[in-house]
Order: sequence, then structure tokens, then C-alpha cells
Amino acid sequence: MSNSPIRLAAEQNGGGAAHWVRFAWNGGEGFGLVDGEAIAIHDGDMFAGAEPTGERVPLAEVALLPPVAPSKIIALWNNFHALAGKLSMPVPPEPLYLMKAPSSIAAPGATIPRPASYAGKVVYEGELGIVIGKPCSRVSPEQAGAHIFGYTCVNDITAADLIAADPTFSQWVRAKSFDGFGPFGPVVASGIDPSALTIRTLLNGQERQNYPVADMIFPPHELVSRISHDMTLLPGDLICCGTSLGVGSIKDPTNTIEVTIDGIGTLSNGFVQ
Repeated sequence: MSNSPIRLAAEQNGGGAAHWVRFAWNGGEGFGLVDGEAIAIHDGDMFAGAEPTGERVPLAEVALLPPVAPSKIIALWNNFHALAGKLSMPVPPEPLYLMKAPSSIAAPGATIPRPASYAGKVVYEGELGIVIGKPCSRVSPEQAGAHIFGYTCVNDITAADLIAADPTFSQWVRAKSFDGFGPFGPVVASGIDPSALTIRTLLNGQERQNYPVADMIFPPHELVSRISHDMTLLPGDLICCGTSLGVGSIKDPTNTIEVTIDGIGTLSNGFVQ
């Protein structure tokens, strides 16, 4: 598979940022830091005292894995002023969120098939993802930064027609938890300030989304704080920050969806009908 998204992350690496990856290689799995055209392999716990082994492996020789293995995936709804305004929705007084099944995760570069049990509309949603690095319960926004490991690119794929298919029950979790509907990566970027980032989504080479993190109703540190008062967040847990204008259907027989965040990289996945 192509590792160009990892190279992009390496090229954008600067200002003290570190880009962590997980990978499959020579029949095993490993993790490390992107360093030019190679990965500096590390040992131990990615979130607590990982140490370089001194080994390096070329990027061209590895298969990318999701950069972390979350115990839970939390996905925000109505978290951008621009989209709330377009949909004539009020600004929520607290974060509105749902859970995606961890079994929905897909690796960067993976091709995702349409679910055999669903024939309706499928949409892409390019988003910023927050990766937790330390156990986190009832923290303040000022404390939240110490519990954030880094940030990643997310495509929160959704079977849109399912959400309101039953008038008695909104099926958010089912709509977002089909196998493959949770790709993220290709890296977790630590040591970056998300406030100035921009999320861009391309569908088959055409830009469909281009919106700033700064338009969030609940920015990353406040999200972590608020959610930590509801549930304990664990290392590797993923918070998908919600999306903004430009969400649309995936219609062609074969498709490529790219979510790019400068300073992090490009998450690229296929989708086949």
C-alpha cells in the first residue's frame, strides 16, 4: 500500500511536533515515530515512557495500522457554529455525542465495502480526532491538556438513512458502527496546537469540506473536560470532534475519500458500492 500520507505527515513535522504510528512489518506489529522516510521503532507503552530501540524501518516496507486501539470512540454532533447555523439548530448548552463501536475501525489506506445489510445513503464526515494519553476523570479544561496525547484525522462514515428510519428511535450508533465506518490516522500528532488547524475533505479529488477548528462550539480541551465528567477516558480513547459544512453522499461505484489536516497528515480510504 502507499505510505504517501505518512510522508506528508513527516514533511509537515515541525515546531516540536511528533508523529506516532502503528504498523505491521515482517509478520509482527510495532509502533514508533515518523522520521523522514523511515520509522524510528519504539518499545514499551506509547502513552507512558516509550523508548527508542535504535532500529529503523523504511516507510515503504510497512503496512499502516490505526495509530491507536481505543477502548471507546466518542463522536460529537452539532459542534460547529457554521453547520448549526445552516441547519437552523440552536447552539447546544453541553456537548451532544454518541458512541461508535471499536469494531468499526479501519486502517489508513483500507478500502471499505458498503454493508451488505444496508442499501441507503452513505456520507463522509471529515473531522479532527482527539486521542487521550492519560486516564481522565472529572478534569477541568485547564487540566485537560495534560491528558491529551495528540490529534489525528477522522472520517466518521455514516449510513445516513438509518438515523431516522424508525420514528420511535434514532439509530445513531447503528448508522455509524458498521464494519469499516471508523477510519482514522495515519498518525497521532503530539505537541501541536489544534486551535489554528483546518480540516479539508476531498471526494474523488474534489474538495468538499474546508473548515477551521476555531469554529468549534466546544473546543478540544473543553470537550475532554466535559466528557470526563460523564465517563472516565482511557489512554487511546478517541473523541471525534464533529464535522461542519460540506458533508455529502458517496455515490460512485468506487471512491477515494481524503481527510487532510495540515500538521497531522492525510487519511485516505477507498469506498466501494
